Amino acid sequence: MRDRPGEPISTPAALRALAGIMAGDSSQEAVLRRTCDVTRTVIEGAASVSVTVLDGDRPRTAASSDELALRADTAQYDSDSGPCLDAVRQATRVLVPDMEGEARWPRYVARATPLGVRASLSVPLGVEDGVVGALNIYATRAAAFDDEAVDLAVELAQYAGAVATTADQYNRATTLAEQLQRAMESRAVIEQAKGILMAQRHCSADEAFEVLVRLSQETHRKLRELAEALVAQVVEG
Repeated sequence: MRDRPGEPISTPAALRALAGIMAGDSSQEAVLRRTCDVTRTVIEGAASVSVTVLDGDRPRTAASSDELALRADTAQYDSDSGPCLDAVRQATRVLVPDMEGEARWPRYVARATPLGVRASLSVPLGVEDGVVGALNIYATRAAAFDDEAVDLAVELAQYAGAVATTADQYNRATTLAEQLQRAMESRAVIEQAKGILMAQRHCSADEAFEVLVRLSQETHRKLRELAEALVAQVVEG
């Protein structure tokens, strides 16, 4: 999405990239996958991109553009050290201009260098309340990221975090609404079945419900399925 190869990305192109993260994405996972793709496209020098999130205290890669990012992330998780973990745990951007000579995470560097990682940039990504992630950008050449790239990465991470949170909240609300709808439908058909049993057996509502529960246990069928079968039998009969 650069205006011309080799040139820094323009502001309009960056805005189009940001808007593209949300288009068509209805889940947090989809937002994070698209974030990786967009970041790799718009940031000069980005060879591979991933998103790290914490499940409790345990880091995991929630999305990645390719195998290189996944392996670089895993090298950090295995050694419990590295720029993406610092970005997540300290909520700060971490720039590695040149992996050669980097002394902060020797165990990670020893594994990342053979992979071809020469530089990296990790910036915090807020996914939802209590869950913080990092957008990780890996380069195969040293000094790949200038100040403009860092600023754009921060913008991408902030925007993607907001969209991911919104998508997750929307999905939770939709799921809850569907569950409530199913519960209301179940209650309605069970009430119908109770009414049928009350008429057939001349019993109370509580006694009719006890009959349904007993039949459900004896036949190993869900209460709603049993009620639906009883109602259908009466309607068809």
